Amino acid sequence: MSELAKISAFFQKNWRMTRRNALTVFEVVFWPVVTLLSVGLLTQFLASGPEAAVFVLVGTLTFSVVQVCQLDVAYVLLFDMWAKSVKHQFLAPVRPWHMALGAWLMGVARGLMVFALLSIVSRWAFGLSFLAPGWGAAATFFLGILLSAGAVGLLVATLLLLFGVHAEVTAWSGVSFVLLLSGIYYPVSLLPAPLASVAAGVPFTYFLEGFRAHYGFAPVFGEPVLRGYVMVLAYLVGAYGAFSWAVRRARRTGMLLRLSD
Repeated sequence: MSELAKISAFFQKNWRMTRRNALTVFEVVFWPVVTLLSVGLLTQFLASGPEAAVFVLVGTLTFSVVQVCQLDVAYVLLFDMWAKSVKHQFLAPVRPWHMALGAWLMGVARGLMVFALLSIVSRWAFGLSFLAPGWGAAATFFLGILLSAGAVGLLVATLLLLFGVHAEVTAWSGVSFVLLLSGIYYPVSLLPAPLASVAAGVPFTYFLEGFRAHYGFAPVFGEPVLRGYVMVLAYLVGAYGAFSWAVRRARRTGMLLRLSD
């Protein structure tokens, strides 16, 4: 019960900060819906056909869900950095995994809201159901991209502890760069050879291919879902190890004090 209380503390912290800040509604409702509608209408204007629309809209859904989830993981430090109170959080008898898991669970909740909202809007505006492949396929895809978002969020938190406010921009730009290499709007086979090799090392690539295969798109890589889960679990272990190391380093070097009043 003590461990659950520590995890839930960071979940509730993110929840209360989100609830009190009206602007966070834009992260969950406004920007995801605007992005989906604008991209979907663009595909109709270009008369690219229903197949291309499905391909692009799945990528748009992925981007919105991942952005919200990884932000919540990064918020476990960002909120305290903005309030100049980082040191107070680390005075509590908690471990890095309490922080990471509690924040990620809040990201899962907000990611689920985005997924549900965009599924409704996509069905209404474009006749595309993200649940058409079945609940099992959708859940497998959803969990995969959320685990990947958790790894990205941990890497952002690591950079924040290493470089302070100078790394704040990675919370918004980092996931965009990663997903750009994963083929959110185009097949990875269109990428130049060096970038295609990099894409093969990104879990999002495999989860996108695995989910799009249910809509008739042949995957570039074999067994994409299995590969994606093996890769993302390895990245999570590595990202958490880096985050734990950054916490210890921040204590030793005084970075926690520099990020606080």
